Amino acid sequence: MLTKPILTLEDAQRVAAAAQAEALRHEWRVVIAIVDDGGHLLYFQRGHDTQFGSVEIAMQKARAAVAFKRPTKATEMAVAEGRLNHLVLPGLLPAEGGVPLIREGHVIGGIGVSGVRSAQDGQIAAAGVAVLG
Repeated sequence: MLTKPILTLEDAQRVAAAAQAEALRHEWRVVIAIVDDGGHLLYFQRGHDTQFGSVEIAMQKARAAVAFKRPTKATEMAVAEGRLNHLVLPGLLPAEGGVPLIREGHVIGGIGVSGVRSAQDGQIAAAGVAVLG
């Protein structure tokens, strides 16, 4: 029987807490979404004063990171380099802030952050990823 690592709710909460700590350190209001390896929402948080437009964006960034097994920054860079076909590929989002969560070489989920500039969203997501051992 083959087994693979999974993303638990406890893992998702730790990732989100670390990401939130980074956001709070800079006084950035963001939405944080954590999805499992199937792109299904596992954990979500939005502060009462964070723009609601970031809700779907954060979830889509997390899903895109899982679906394509790479940070959404890669798509943002591809579009910036002129590869505009990335703009019409289903499920892609050309904005930094989505990062796959990897354990033992397997994508077990993804984090998506939205609410500030893309590079700042990426910084917050990276802080979350860093706690996943």
